[in-house]
Amino acid sequence: MPILDEVIRAHGAALHSYASRLTSDRYTAEDIVQETWLRAWRNVDRLTEDRGSVRAWLMRVAHNVAVDLYRSRQARPTEVELPEQELESVAVMPSPSEEVETRIVVGKVLDHLSAVHRATLVEVYFADRTALSAASVLGVPVGTVKSRVHNALRLIREDLRVPLAEAA
Repeated sequence: MPILDEVIRAHGAALHSYASRLTSDRYTAEDIVQETWLRAWRNVDRLTEDRGSVRAWLMRVAHNVAVDLYRSRQARPTEVELPEQELESVAVMPSPSEEVETRIVVGKVLDHLSAVHRATLVEVYFADRTALSAASVLGVPVGTVKSRVHNALRLIREDLRVPLAEAA
């Protein structure tokens, strides 16, 4: 677009200088200039001297872009580094081998439960059903589902007190 090329040649250095004064970061200044040129391209019909000063329009747009960037950064929480002692509590993705090991352990634990307790836990925890929904699927009252879950978890706690290798 010839009009925009002329505007960039005439005002590019001044715009970049102004954006650099608005911010202390060279890269942010370049972002401001780039966004200003994008808005100028979208509003190329305004870039004529008979509609007002082109440079003033560009500077106002750059100023608005800088203010928007500043406000958006203020709205986000500040990023901080976690102290070493807090790194232990940060969630991490388990490795695939840990997932396999967990499945084996859970499978062994579930094998020690009766069929009704195992089916109830599978419906409530693995199928992620409410007690009411699990009761409907299992064909038993809600209270029965709740008591089976309670008893199954109690049995699992007792089982886990014995090392898993002995339980196998």
